Amino acid sequence: MRILFSIIGIIYLNITFAQDIELESFASGFNRPVNIKHAGDDRLFVVEQDGIIKIVNSDGTIETTNFLDIDDRVRSIGNEQGLLGLAFHPDFSTNGYFFVYYTNNSGDTVISRFSRIGTNPTIADPNSELEILTYPQPFSNHNGGELQFGPDGYLYISSGDGGSGGDPQNNGQNMNSLLGKLLRIDVNNSTVSNPYAIPSDNPFVGNPSARDEIWAYGLRNAWKFSFDSMNNDLWIADVGQNAREEINQAASTDAGLNYGWRCYEGNNSFNLTGCPSSSTLTFPVAEYSHSGGRCSITGGYVYRGSTYPNLVGTYLFGDVCTQEIGYLKFENGSWNSTFESFSGNWVAFGEDINGELYVSSLGGSIFKVTDSLLSIDENTQNSISIYPNPANTTLNIDFPNGTSGDSTNIDIYDIQGKLIKSILKDNNDTFTSINISELKSGFYIIKLKSENGKKLTKKFVIN
Repeated sequence: MRILFSIIGIIYLNITFAQDIELESFASGFNRPVNIKHAGDDRLFVVEQDGIIKIVNSDGTIETTNFLDIDDRVRSIGNEQGLLGLAFHPDFSTNGYFFVYYTNNSGDTVISRFSRIGTNPTIADPNSELEILTYPQPFSNHNGGELQFGPDGYLYISSGDGGSGGDPQNNGQNMNSLLGKLLRIDVNNSTVSNPYAIPSDNPFVGNPSARDEIWAYGLRNAWKFSFDSMNNDLWIADVGQNAREEINQAASTDAGLNYGWRCYEGNNSFNLTGCPSSSTLTFPVAEYSHSGGRCSITGGYVYRGSTYPNLVGTYLFGDVCTQEIGYLKFENGSWNSTFESFSGNWVAFGEDINGELYVSSLGGSIFKVTDSLLSIDENTQNSISIYPNPANTTLNIDFPNGTSGDSTNIDIYDIQGKLIKSILKDNNDTFTSINISELKSGFYIIKLKSENGKKLTKKFVIN
């Protein structure tokens, strides 16, 4: 997949580089984890591209038994095929149904329903498959791959434009094709003879020149999309061609929108042959260019958790190529974006039952997204100084007077979450100097935890 991002404000573009988010190692050892979902409880379900779904408990431990293994029917040749999407039925706790999006051994896209085994919450039945929808893929790339149940209870599906480059079949604008679209179907009461129904308010129902399943069109490769859990807004990150990456936002009730591909790539014209008037198109709320090596955008979620107030209302996304994580806020009449550098090929974000966010790297690790300051007592934590950053041979920590009587554990981790160094600050010390001369250049995470439970996590760089 390719992912790229550009941010355009209503009036002008603002890009800042403040260090506001951190990544906390949560779980590791996965094989190409490309999707993260919860099932209405405190577990996370991690989709591996080869065809396996694993369960991660709330403490980061991984269940030894796979939740689902359909590797035998999944084709994962190249970077964009495989088991790509997962969505749990809103009534999963009762009916045990969940849905997956994968490339079959013929190279075509399949959306299927599976069931857990009885009431067992940790194992699904690979023989319970009910194929809901299948459509051909003319090329091996641009498979889309996201599934989400919307606030209306319907299943939404993002399909890529069919691949190659430049959408040679013009699938994005072809209303008789399911490719290059956001689809919306009703999977309640699914049976073999009637695997899905068409919601009556789908925008093209009854139009002989369009497929009834289409909710929106003009997408190139919407690798990830999500709904804002507070206001139900729809956020779609669409991977661009060679120049622009884009983020689209719409109300969940906005039906029939045309996002413009292949006529436009972001806000720039691409191939205007046979295109409708630009006044009929929906352009992105944000976009970014491929400058600095950026190339492929991974869409995320709007943060609605309660742990990090500073992040509330922020849309997070990533770029696979530059290993950056970006976040987008609407402030003072314009969209403001920030990019922060981490180490990882970011391919999926996930949201847990409490609205906390996670991100997975293609290399196999999952991190929890945190604010720079983890303590709810921000005044106290803000007065702790960690310097210099970047550092060379020594890292210094100044503690405020109010914490000088507390012993504090100080742990340094590498970016993969491996503990590198651990020391204990004595109760009466207000200054600690740590020798880091033996550490290699790169990104590190330092975690402070006092005896009264207050925490602080910071990222620093060694030159």
